[in-house]
Amino acid sequence: MKLFNLKNTSFVAKRRYEAFVFLLVFFLFFGVLGHKMGTANLLNTIMNTAWDLLMNTVFFIMGITVLSGALGKLMIEFGVVRLLEFILKPFMRPIFNLPGVSALAGLMTFFSDNPSIISLANDKNFKKYFKEYELVSLANFGTAFGMGLIVLTFMAGLGFFGPALVGLFGAVIGAVVSTRLMQRLICGKLECYKSQEATKGEDDQINFKSEGGTFLRFLNALLDGGKSGVELGLAIIPGVLIISTMVMIVTFGPKDAAIGYQGLAYEGVPILPKLAGYINGVFEFLFGFNSPELIAFPITALGAVGAALSLVKAFVAEGLVTGNVIAVFTAMGMTWSGYLSTHTAMLDTLGHRALTSKALLAHTVGGIIAGVVANYAYQLIVYIGLM
Repeated sequence: MKLFNLKNTSFVAKRRYEAFVFLLVFFLFFGVLGHKMGTANLLNTIMNTAWDLLMNTVFFIMGITVLSGALGKLMIEFGVVRLLEFILKPFMRPIFNLPGVSALAGLMTFFSDNPSIISLANDKNFKKYFKEYELVSLANFGTAFGMGLIVLTFMAGLGFFGPALVGLFGAVIGAVVSTRLMQRLICGKLECYKSQEATKGEDDQINFKSEGGTFLRFLNALLDGGKSGVELGLAIIPGVLIISTMVMIVTFGPKDAAIGYQGLAYEGVPILPKLAGYINGVFEFLFGFNSPELIAFPITALGAVGAALSLVKAFVAEGLVTGNVIAVFTAMGMTWSGYLSTHTAMLDTLGHRALTSKALLAHTVGGIIAGVVANYAYQLIVYIGLM
């Protein structure tokens, strides 16, 4: 009984300590912002920013997710994804050190989101082609293409289709680095053998079956894909409104420096650019960022790429965006695609939560490499006159 009381007392003390630290950080953060902006202006800015993000960014992204969801479902229903898998299959082993069927995993996450890799990885018919360490590395491989179609469509909708394609190339390189680095980090910790007895060859037994005539299948695919797009669009609302509002409020200053703070949307105290300015030379060398504010995009993409996309319009309005920047944003947005918030759940589902730190490390490196490759690839393309 005494031991139980000691443990209970220790737990209560720890919770009180956490509460104290939380309140200290909370009031320090908002106290500094309120002192600089004025309490009323701070509250108005938070509300106005969240409202503007909801009306002008979230619904724009949701429109894209509905259309891309319908397109993705159609491509799955009528065998286009299977055809692409067949075409890409010969490249998987030499490039990613993965069996050919893993191309399906990349395509599924590209047309939807990271968690779609889980249903495939738990399919016995799918798992039999993988060694154990290869199966675990699918979390990195699939995440590198998460929401890829949405990111590309978003950037193209802003008039940057060419730079977005360069970013896609950077994301592929980032996926190679992340996947192979993860395999190298864990192969010694997992037995490198077939997790199930493999059959000879890859016999294309992973199917997406549906019933009905062609028109009914077409209609159902459109509606089901659109519905999944709505669900994805709704799912990104908390991330966009909460994360993006907080990031923007420490990224941009007052709209009019002469007037000062007015409580308008996207005003704030530029803490993040000031901190990034100390090492801005590094970001300019790696990613070609000429403005320290731009570092807000990859930082936000760590947690939610949908929230990161919401920053792009603000950067465009501020005149900070060039083709080079879009290429880097596309590469890092696709590669990272909120991996901090999904890797733990994905590896837990695969039964290897203990390897989460290694997966995060490998994916962090992969995302940085993706941005660097996109930056210099775009500069090379511009230099030789192809864009």
